[in-house]
Amino acid sequence: MIGAPDAARLIRVIGALDLAATLAPVGHGRGDPTIRIGVDGVWRATRTPVGPATLHLARTRDGVLARAWGAGAEWVIERAEGWCGASDDPKALVARHPLIRDLARRHAGVRLPRTQRAWEALLPAICEQKVTGHEARLAFRGLVMAYGEPAPGRAPRGLRLPPSAATLAALPYFAYHRFGLERRRAEVIRGAARLAAGLDDIDDARAAKRIDALPGIGPWTVAEVRRVAFGDPDAVSVGDFHLPNLVAWALAGEPRADDARMLELLEPYHGQRGRVQRLLEVSGLRAPRYGPHLAPRSIAGI
Repeated sequence: MIGAPDAARLIRVIGALDLAATLAPVGHGRGDPTIRIGVDGVWRATRTPVGPATLHLARTRDGVLARAWGAGAEWVIERAEGWCGASDDPKALVARHPLIRDLARRHAGVRLPRTQRAWEALLPAICEQKVTGHEARLAFRGLVMAYGEPAPGRAPRGLRLPPSAATLAALPYFAYHRFGLERRRAEVIRGAARLAAGLDDIDDARAAKRIDALPGIGPWTVAEVRRVAFGDPDAVSVGDFHLPNLVAWALAGEPRADDARMLELLEPYHGQRGRVQRLLEVSGLRAPRYGPHLAPRSIAGI
C-alpha cells in the first residue's frame, strides 16, 4: 500500500479540464469499487493486456500528474492522456443553440475520456440494459466484489479490479442470478466476455463493429462503450429511457420525444452528438415527469 509508483508522467493540458466530471462516466454510481473520485484526484483499477494496474490522476498547475502501480503500469501510463481527456478537443463542438453554447462555456472542463478498455465499459453497460440505474449498479458492484481482486500498489482501501473476462465467461448463466441478472443479460455478458480478448489488438471502428454484432447488444450499449472506451464524441445513446425527453426538453421545449425526434434535434451537431449528450447530462436539466417510473425487479431468488 506504500511506495513509489511503477510508472509516472506529467501530462500537459491545453484549456480547462475537470477531472472528476470527465472521468465520472467511467464509474457507475458512488458505490463502484473500481474507481474513487475525491479531493486527491481520481483512482481507477483496471486490467490491461499485460496485467492489472492502479492509475492515479491528479490535477496540477502544469497539467495532470499520472501515476500507476502494478504489472500494467507502463501500459496505462502510456495511455493516460486519453484517460484524463487531455487528447479530447471540446472546441470541436460548434454550438448552434443558446443553451448548448452556455453549457459548453460553463462546463468547459468536461471532456470525453478514452480508456481503450472496451470490456470494462461493456460489462456495466450490459448490466444497465432495460433496468433501473439502482438495479444496474447493484448488479455490477456485486460482480466486482465477488470476482474482482484488490487493486495493486498504493490503491485506496476497497478499490478493486473489474472481473476478468475469462472469469465471467466461465460462469454458468444461473451464477448471475444472485446479482439480479436474469438469463438474457447473463448470456450477453458471457458472450461479450468470450469476445473481449480480441478487442485489444484492433482499431476502435473494428472493435465497435464486433461488439455490435454480438447477440443481445444494441445501439445503446455500443454507444456507451464508444463514448467511454473510444472517446467517440458522436456516440449518442439511442434507446435510452430518459435521454430523448431530455434532449427534446432542452432543445425544443418538448417534454416527450422518441429516438427519431431526438436524432432530428441532434442532427445539427452530427459528429459531436455524444458531446452534446454529455453536456446535457451534467447540466442538471430534467424533462417533466408524467406517469409511472420504470419499476425495479427482483430475480435473485430464481
